[in-house]
Amino acid sequence: MTEEKAQAVKALIQSDTVVIFSKTYCPYCKLAKNVFDELKKSYTAIELDARDDGDEIQAVLGDITGARTVPRVFVNGECLGGGSDVKALHDKGELLKYF
Repeated sequence: MTEEKAQAVKALIQSDTVVIFSKTYCPYCKLAKNVFDELKKSYTAIELDARDDGDEIQAVLGDITGARTVPRVFVNGECLGGGSDVKALHDKGELLKYF
């Protein structure tokens, strides 16, 4: 992993209020996106399986967040975790606090 790639990932995280690092076929990624769709909150989805540098980005996310699994969901630059984490926050009525 290069410092340049790490900086690029950090820039992606800051590029929108909600950024979801995802894979197109992943059910947990769909779960996370559905939560934000339900809340009518726009997001930027970065589909790692559709990018040549997806594995590199996933490695950087592992370093940044301590987990390589997808989705990695960021709200205002803070990692909220994965799909189940986001759904649990939503179900408890706590997700909107991050906006």
